[in-house]
Amino acid sequence: MSQDDGAQTLSYPIPSEAALEPPAEWARLRQQCPVARVRLPSGDEASLLTRYEDVKQVLADPRFTRQLDAGDAARISASESGGVFNTSLSTAIPQAGEGHQRWRRMLSRWFTAKRMSALRPGIEAMAEQLIDDMVKSGHPADLKASLGFPLPVWVICDLLGVPDTHRDRFAHWSDTLLNLTRYIQAEIDAAQAEFAEYMTALVAAKREEPGEDLLSELITATDAVGERLPDEALVATGQGLLVAGHETTANMIGKMVGMLLADRRRWEALLADRSLVRTAVEEALRFDANPGFGMPRYIGEEVEIAGTLLPRGTTVVCSMAAANRDEAAFDDAAEMDLSRSPNPHLAFGSGAHSCLGQSLARTELQAVLEVLVRKLPSLELAVAVEDLHRVEGLVIGGLREVPVRW
Repeated sequence: MSQDDGAQTLSYPIPSEAALEPPAEWARLRQQCPVARVRLPSGDEASLLTRYEDVKQVLADPRFTRQLDAGDAARISASESGGVFNTSLSTAIPQAGEGHQRWRRMLSRWFTAKRMSALRPGIEAMAEQLIDDMVKSGHPADLKASLGFPLPVWVICDLLGVPDTHRDRFAHWSDTLLNLTRYIQAEIDAAQAEFAEYMTALVAAKREEPGEDLLSELITATDAVGERLPDEALVATGQGLLVAGHETTANMIGKMVGMLLADRRRWEALLADRSLVRTAVEEALRFDANPGFGMPRYIGEEVEIAGTLLPRGTTVVCSMAAANRDEAAFDDAAEMDLSRSPNPHLAFGSGAHSCLGQSLARTELQAVLEVLVRKLPSLELAVAVEDLHRVEGLVIGGLREVPVRW
């Protein structure tokens, strides 16, 4: 069977009427059209996967690569660079095979559960300070601006050894990488040149005067065959960690709190039993209906998925969020169950390219929720749920603001 020629081509990302709710289209696609044709922001066409098993299979299949700069690959955005999916970040680091695995192993030493546990007290102290500052300023307050954004920026900059005074620069640089519709090519090029220049200088400074940070350690670290990362890969790694390490978590903090406050019973369940914090974080990750673009992959050979033959040169978009709502994988998938366990969601991907920093993200989300429940038990949304609005055009999903009072 080939891809359904009679089906309409949907615009992608598929819009949703409510900020915290999934598009109604997801359920229809999972049931009737698991491999759907979609038109990307660039105007190019791709194939969208929405079922749990299909998404998990593709993310783990080495035939589906990150080679999004191939001549016949679909362009994600109208800009030449294709945003974060097609920059020096994706070309300076080996994207597949043993080279990619060696790079991951070098970095994963820094993201162990033991190291994350050691970071937790500092993260909680920073969260307390930011919440105290928010309370002093009075309510209503924007929880995203007051807590969601500054906390992960502080954490990732501290981890990489970026000076405090430089932290404000990253917002614009990462936005040009992650926004598919907002910037013209000249703006993207200028911002990325500045970002690369900054990171190149930071790597050089760390080489001269190493600190106790990830970047300093990576400069001297060797892999299993005794090789060090070349400067180009060090710069791209630093850029990638700064962007991924703050934007995704910053937006997830806002969405998680928004979901928990959208139905007061959820927040009260946490107040009654704080041991639910860990499983509540996992369920927020699974339940997130506004995760952004999903994970694009390219195939250089003919492959069959869900009974559909995908020709060589197809670009596939894996919607992990749609997969996370699949009734075939999760009981009562449309319900937010704060005690759900096990919870094998795909929010961090799967297989060889699953999110390297997921242990850090989990640590931050748990720390924030723990501190919020303890310090602000009366926290509530300052607007109706239907007045929450999504950030448009971002590769990663988010809420424009999360107005709260207490």
